[in-house]
Amino acid sequence: MTDIKTDIKTDISLIRNFSIIAHIDHGKSTLSDRLIQLCGNVSDREMKEQILDSMEIERERGITIKAQTVRLDYRHTDGNTYELNLMDTPGHVDFAYEVSRSLAACEGAVLVVDASQGVEAQTLANVYQAVDNGLEILPVLNKVDLPSADPDRVKQQIEDVIGIDASDAIPVSAKTGENVAAVLAGIVERLPPPKGERDKPLKALLIDSWYDAYLGVIVLVRIIDGALRKGQKVKLMSSGATYQIERVGIFRPKQEMVNELGPGEVGFFTAAIKQVADTRVGDTVTDERNPTAEALAGFKPAQPVVFCGLFPADAAQFEDLREAVARLRLNDASFSYETESSAALGFGFRCGFLGLLHLEIITERLEREFNLDLITTAPSVIYHIYLSNGDKLELHNPADMPEPDRIDRIEEPWIEATILVPDEHLGGVLKLCQDRRGRQKNLTYVGSRAMLIYELPLNEVVFDFYDRLKSISRGYASFDYHIKGYEPGDLVKMSILVNSEPVDALSMIVHRTRAESRGRAMCEKLKELIPQHLFQIPIQAALGGRIIARETIRALRKDVLAKCYGGDVTRKRKLLEKQKKGKKRMRQFGQVEIPQEAFIAALKMDEN
Repeated sequence: MTDIKTDIKTDISLIRNFSIIAHIDHGKSTLSDRLIQLCGNVSDREMKEQILDSMEIERERGITIKAQTVRLDYRHTDGNTYELNLMDTPGHVDFAYEVSRSLAACEGAVLVVDASQGVEAQTLANVYQAVDNGLEILPVLNKVDLPSADPDRVKQQIEDVIGIDASDAIPVSAKTGENVAAVLAGIVERLPPPKGERDKPLKALLIDSWYDAYLGVIVLVRIIDGALRKGQKVKLMSSGATYQIERVGIFRPKQEMVNELGPGEVGFFTAAIKQVADTRVGDTVTDERNPTAEALAGFKPAQPVVFCGLFPADAAQFEDLREAVARLRLNDASFSYETESSAALGFGFRCGFLGLLHLEIITERLEREFNLDLITTAPSVIYHIYLSNGDKLELHNPADMPEPDRIDRIEEPWIEATILVPDEHLGGVLKLCQDRRGRQKNLTYVGSRAMLIYELPLNEVVFDFYDRLKSISRGYASFDYHIKGYEPGDLVKMSILVNSEPVDALSMIVHRTRAESRGRAMCEKLKELIPQHLFQIPIQAALGGRIIARETIRALRKDVLAKCYGGDVTRKRKLLEKQKKGKKRMRQFGQVEIPQEAFIAALKMDEN
């Protein structure tokens, strides 16, 4: 960190706040790297690829999970030095809430489109979000150095699909740095400056917050009106809590302290705030003594859509897991958890996530950063259950489902999905959507690719839909969705019984028409995974009291006749009868040991 320095108050007309939006892998983070390098924020020695992706897991997977911000100073040919606040956003559908927060703090967006791949599903979703926020859009065609690049076709595609003028889209190669300077000039010339007045009471939008072990909570803000100074007492309007500001600073991308932030600027402050939960994203920060008249509109809080149970493989690690999830929650307010216990797996947590990738990232971080060995149960969604007495329940865990005679109806969440797929794979994708109870809303063509709009039940998507889609289309399909609402469905709880005992960790809610095939597949899988015992083990799938599928694990036969050399046959018969009685008794009292791998493999079961 550098020392506090005296501030030269930036003229608001020389500020540009912009986001970089694109589909996954279209080169957002690489373009950010080149812009940072060109503006001289980082020396060549300190420069590394994806400099804004600070998490190890982001760098390994090559994806952005958290939106990052950085201030650049750019000297334009008109002789002025412009202050550019850049926000690098994630491209994956699970982290769309990060994108919406960044867009609310900007006046413009740089839309990056791969010059060989063209417009993808997530490109559309992010552009529509930017347009809804009233942002000016600057199209940039990346990867023009690739042999397969076709900028003219992609420009036409941007105009046809998105409906924005792409005639003066800037062709660049972020990898080689070719023509990146034109992007900086384009940002200054084509994106509007922010609006705001220094004389008005302080009004700032809380964009993000995260926990730092030394400084407490670091709060990222965009100043709308007024100024934010060190030592000032501020109030968070949603909670009414007041804090005294200790530090004010900006990211270049290292932290750099300043005396104050003026209208239109983006920066951070610390104020001895203990928990991230105290700083609600989208809140309005104002002066305690001279508050602003009305709060900003803010954002909808991130709603978890997928739930699953996390249990330690070793029950003794439960306290370690409790501490780990509490620490992760400090930095990720979209992740929620509550304690739950299971007869098969012991104590653990029921956790809520924004999608399957979010689930995967969180479990990987728990295993890697906190050295835990975890078992995750089958992912499920939130169901609305209406009881006969008029009560309404929200069901996260299939094991808590009430008795069928108490239920009036069950509603499940549906999504509207946009899928872009090459023509030759269209048939397979249509069949996949039909198999998952999908309803086709629209089918149009964008060049040689089909754009499908489908309505699908979310519980059919969270299981393995994305993996199946990628394998059917050989990785060429792109997929984006948003929650549409709840609809009644003919849903039932399927229980799995091993040796007549229900295994709650394997119970799931399925559509009645799919229950039998799911149940049969699960029983077959468990038959392979559970080792033989000295007695016969029935594995059954049941809907209520009705068994819909069954497999039997044969008894492991101990050779009781090994010691009988010749002799009377009645002696052999007597030993076999004795063994038979012993097995019968064992089967009545026998405990079946289900190995941990069996749970994990059964839950990862691919129905195909």
